[in-house]
Amino acid sequence: MDALKRAAALAAVDQVESGMVVGLGSGTTAAFAIQALGERVRQGRLRIVGVPTSYDTRTLAKACGIPLCDTIDIDRIDITIDGADEVDPAGNLIKGGGGAHVMEKLVAALARRFIVIVDESKLVPILGGRNYPVPVEVIAPALPFVTRCVQELGGKATIRNGSGKLGPVISDLGHPIVNVDFGPIADPLRLSRQLDSIPGVVGHGLFIGMCDQVIVGRSPAESPKVEVRPFPRTVRYSGGEWL
Repeated sequence: MDALKRAAALAAVDQVESGMVVGLGSGTTAAFAIQALGERVRQGRLRIVGVPTSYDTRTLAKACGIPLCDTIDIDRIDITIDGADEVDPAGNLIKGGGGAHVMEKLVAALARRFIVIVDESKLVPILGGRNYPVPVEVIAPALPFVTRCVQELGGKATIRNGSGKLGPVISDLGHPIVNVDFGPIADPLRLSRQLDSIPGVVGHGLFIGMCDQVIVGRSPAESPKVEVRPFPRTVRYSGGEWL
């Protein structure tokens, strides 16, 4: 799968121009894009500023020689490149397998163009159809309340635990994450709005109507093909339409 991820990443990086502010996603597929951007920066082929979405992304981007700034310093990004855990035929996403979905959503929302890069295994006919959970980041005092609310919405909630530590995973922003298995999600927009309305929820991993383009790396691995899928973005938080 690495060859397919790399092919998708390189196709996205080819759209980056000198002078751009570039949102840098998190995860294994985004890492290929960061490495390719760094190589072009070191070669003098690109002059960019990156905006990282996680500590891991920040560390990798610095190691690759990409100058960085933070979201607190800017109000707009030219292009954001990130991966996804699931992509449906309408370009809606589940993200947050790495726990960085709150910052990923902010950096995607700031971008004039949001490009999603995936290998073909991430394409699904319906979000949640493979029982992939929706991550929900929660302030700790609200955990019991939020758990009850998502269960009333039909979800099976489990506090995310990780290897190498006792207790729950804590996000880069300092909050626990609840994995919620809703099964196949018939109306992802409605569910997204319902989750947004729960007090105590910091953010969740449903990205609805946010991407402009999905780039898919397809088999064979020895000579991967790239499929580019444009989408009519329906959410623009800076001067455009809100869902």
